[in-house]
Amino acid sequence: MQIDATDRQLLGLLRENARAPVAELARRLGLARTTVQARIDRLEQGGVIAGYTLREGTRLRAPLQATVLVSIEPRSGPAVLARLKSLPGVEVVHTTSGRFDLLVQVSAGTTTELDDTLDRIGEARGVRSSESLIHLATKLDRTGQR
Repeated sequence: MQIDATDRQLLGLLRENARAPVAELARRLGLARTTVQARIDRLEQGGVIAGYTLREGTRLRAPLQATVLVSIEPRSGPAVLARLKSLPGVEVVHTTSGRFDLLVQVSAGTTTELDDTLDRIGEARGVRSSESLIHLATKLDRTGQR
């Protein structure tokens, strides 16, 4: 599916506010409302737009966020992932290339909670080493998720 500059602008506007009326989107893009609706329909049908979701505000999110870089023993991926799934503070796990095998996003309400989660990750059978990066301030967020 081809995505042109207008589609990218439309996606940007939807990232800002997925509930924006089509008439408002059309006005901001300088297009007819029916054209914008057709583009949205095409993007949805083409799998570019997979759905619309709630974006949590900062008042609801846990105040502490961290990224944990994890190196694991060979063939221990499934066991480590099962352990990570059991930890309530673990929000997202990505596999990576390079020095670390997993990138784990963690949230916590207190430093004690965060410390406990980090300890539990490090203690997991199959974890060779981990490095924690505590998020201090967000300087740029194009995802609209944080």
